[in-house]
Amino acid sequence: MINWTGFGTLIRVEVERFLRIATQTLVAPWITALLYVFIFGSVVGSRIDEIKGVSYVDFALPGILMLSLITTAFAQSSTSLYFKRFAKHIEELLVAPIANGTLIAGFMAGSIARGLIVALGVLGVAVMFGAANFSHLGIFLFYIIGVASIFALLGILVGLWANGFEQLNVLNVFLITPLLFLGGIFYSKDMLPEVMQTVILFNPFFYFVDGIRYSMIGVSESNLFFGGGLVIFLNLFLFSFVWYLFKIGYGLRD
Repeated sequence: MINWTGFGTLIRVEVERFLRIATQTLVAPWITALLYVFIFGSVVGSRIDEIKGVSYVDFALPGILMLSLITTAFAQSSTSLYFKRFAKHIEELLVAPIANGTLIAGFMAGSIARGLIVALGVLGVAVMFGAANFSHLGIFLFYIIGVASIFALLGILVGLWANGFEQLNVLNVFLITPLLFLGGIFYSKDMLPEVMQTVILFNPFFYFVDGIRYSMIGVSESNLFFGGGLVIFLNLFLFSFVWYLFKIGYGLRD
């Protein structure tokens, strides 16, 4: 049975945590997105022909939004859990009458909330450049929430594994960022060499970006059913794995 009081408290704590340092957690991603949209929209975009029948800034915006969403959701859960472990606050949660699934969902909700706020800010930036469009709002919400959940869970995994501050960014630096930039956030699959057009199909980030791009401008380069199924599968798999780690106390009990 879900402890709704505990669940609501966890969400409130997570939201208050990132709101206390809003300049770092919210304003910084918005400024980064503004720079991306300006550079790729007004500077680079003015020198590039349309891609798939849309302007370059419209094509690149979904990738910029996804970049901000992923890094934000991952950072929220990984740092939150790690610092609770570091300060021994996690012990208070472990002895509370809250199920492991509820604890995990609380961390996820905080990451999703921060991700949604950042995404709304990025869309606000895009409005200034006339690049905010929606072709399928339902699909947009599915990908925004689904992808934020995936990286919230990955952040929890890193938060459980890390034994030092420097380890919090290992996955982000060596896996997430390279795969994201190689996943078509700023370019069409057709612009790649023939071999890379095949390789990119094995990159899950390509399907994340392509799904949100379709939801915004109606342009897709992948199988949308496969992409949606991948989002659901990864959420279920990662949640089950994280729940198991909580159950055995990995990284939670010294």
